[in-house]
Amino acid sequence: MRVAEAPRYASTWLDLREPADAAARATELADVLRGRLADVPDPVILDLGCGTGSMARWLAPQLDGRQHWIMQDRDPDLLGVAAASMVGTGSAITVETRQGDITKLTAADLDGVSLVTASALLDLLDADDAARLAGVLTESGTPALLTLSVSGLAELSPAEPLDGPLNSAFNEHLRQHVAGRTLLGAEAAEVITAAFEERGATVHTRPSRWRLGPDRRELIAEWLRGWVAAASTRLGRDARVEHEIDDYLSRRLAQAAAGELTVTVHHTDLLALPGEAA
Repeated sequence: MRVAEAPRYASTWLDLREPADAAARATELADVLRGRLADVPDPVILDLGCGTGSMARWLAPQLDGRQHWIMQDRDPDLLGVAAASMVGTGSAITVETRQGDITKLTAADLDGVSLVTASALLDLLDADDAARLAGVLTESGTPALLTLSVSGLAELSPAEPLDGPLNSAFNEHLRQHVAGRTLLGAEAAEVITAAFEERGATVHTRPSRWRLGPDRRELIAEWLRGWVAAASTRLGRDARVEHEIDDYLSRRLAQAAAGELTVTVHHTDLLALPGEAA
């Protein structure tokens, strides 16, 4: 097949999606969070899987006063980009970087941390990872703002018959088995919400949707290539099916280039507040 999936966390892809991410995130959760942090002097914010730093660039202006951001990622190149991108955000913002893995986080790592954030990350966890993360955060009493968790639905307009099968296949792909682990995929927000609530936290959830139109045609094209390529891994190797998928992708890319395609990709944002359950 001609389709090829772009590296999911390549810097160019993260840059391309940043405006759509910023427009999609649930600002009302930031409002709740601002109230929670109102009495915290100089909050320390740990951004897990920070990528190029888009979460910090979105959230920092919405919080009051001085802030110290700890940017954590497994990729040292992305950490360098994230740190550099925060230069010039103002004297109230200070930044450090930390190379690390979200699945290795401990309560000790959260000593002095006022808030944990992450974006487009939870679908890469398995059920044990989600339970462990919820446990660490509730044990330490650290609030968490976890945004843009894929919720399993992409809507394309104009619609085509192959949209549904590709959407289902993509969701199967997200639930892939990796090194003996079954990833949560589109179930991630629901699973981790339950894990937080079992541990006595209050969880606020809101929908967050990419709404992509002609002004986002480049992002639509890159998303389409990755979405179709991932879905194709679950649709077999039948030559007829491959031909149909190739034709579908070519047709959809032409629609995107002409400004004739709109895409809505559904996500969930959640804010977990330990110690606030009724």
